[in-house]
Amino acid sequence: MTEKEKMISGEMYNPSDETLVEDRRRCRILQTKFNFLSENKKHERNELLSKLIANAKTNLYIEPPFYCDYGYNIIAGKNVYFNFNCCVLDVATVTLGDNVMIGPYVQIYTATHPLEHELRNSGLEYAKAINIGDNVWIGGNSTICPGVTIGNNAVIAAGAVVTKDVPTNVVVGGNPAKIIKWMDNS
Repeated sequence: MTEKEKMISGEMYNPSDETLVEDRRRCRILQTKFNFLSENKKHERNELLSKLIANAKTNLYIEPPFYCDYGYNIIAGKNVYFNFNCCVLDVATVTLGDNVMIGPYVQIYTATHPLEHELRNSGLEYAKAINIGDNVWIGGNSTICPGVTIGNNAVIAAGAVVTKDVPTNVVVGGNPAKIIKWMDNS
């Protein structure tokens, strides 16, 4: 198994692997071009975005600046919106459903490290996939931690730190995020 295959599958891997270093370099080049391209260059920005996040359906819109590790591990449904200054550490897959709205300064982290210090100091790391359902609104300055699944129609309050799965049709907030309200979406 290659280091890239290990990384994507959630196994311990070496991030210094030559292929992964090159993949991150390619991603940095594309996101830097995207982040600094003028607002009146919409066609060029969209072309860069389609190269950066090739696994996106229609109407992906990102307000720059935007940061990610690889781009190819982000799978975006239709009508996904990222506001300013979002960061997606897409070491494992980040799946975004349709009609997802992401506020400014939102951080989505699949990357994690071993708790045991000797293994952590070895430089190896791993990741846990994140799944975000349809019609989800993530408020500004929220953090979505590794391995979390967010159900359809959920609302993540601004500043929330989501460490555990979020059910469908709820509002969560706080650190760590807890259910604030159940919504009736029938």
